[in-house]
Amino acid sequence: MDGEAAPVRINAGQVAGGHFRYYDYVMAAFCVILVLSNVVGAAKVATLGGLTFGAGILFFPLSYVLGDVLTEIYGYARARRVIWAGFGATIFAAVMCWVIVVMPPAPGWGGQEVYEAAFGQVWRIVGASVIAFWAGEFVNSYVLARMKILTSGRHLWSRTIGSTVFGQGVDSLIFYPLAFLGVWTTGQVITVMLTNWGLKVLWEVLLTPVTYAVVGFLKRREGVDVYDEGTDFTPFRTRV
Repeated sequence: MDGEAAPVRINAGQVAGGHFRYYDYVMAAFCVILVLSNVVGAAKVATLGGLTFGAGILFFPLSYVLGDVLTEIYGYARARRVIWAGFGATIFAAVMCWVIVVMPPAPGWGGQEVYEAAFGQVWRIVGASVIAFWAGEFVNSYVLARMKILTSGRHLWSRTIGSTVFGQGVDSLIFYPLAFLGVWTTGQVITVMLTNWGLKVLWEVLLTPVTYAVVGFLKRREGVDVYDEGTDFTPFRTRV
């Protein structure tokens, strides 16, 4: 939708199939952050201030921020389309990493161990990550869309943080038991799960001013404010 007038409240069905200026850019940013945080960030464990965590946690929550922006600006249906795009991109990246790692190295090339350490992720962890992301993102988008209607579009902070509490909660509740139960003790799984969930929510809180700035900019530029009244919230479709 072109124009820079004050955003007009409309039902999501009124813009079905329509074109938006910045939607494709937000989709691209979402997929890039998601893939890189899983592929590049997943292999490293870092320690800062005595707290040990997966390095990817610094960037992965940005995908939830962009998920909030997508749902808030463009509605659940377009956010759903982006979630499926990110899901496919992550699977492709995981398969690509696996193929490249298992290919026989050329004689005299000494980088195989480095590649295996960086990109040879355990498939149990990859599978858990993909499933957890899919479920968590859809919960995040659904909660935000519903809260937007309940709050009549007021108090953006309440729905971005509230949706993250539920979305990241589902993500963590699925990922850590699937990836590490039986490898770590049950107590370790619970501790890391709760710690990382808290850190992700805190990250969302700290980024609230950024979310406000991005949402305000996009609403003005797109000229609409989409509400998901009457939206079909099934996750099993990609049409907008």
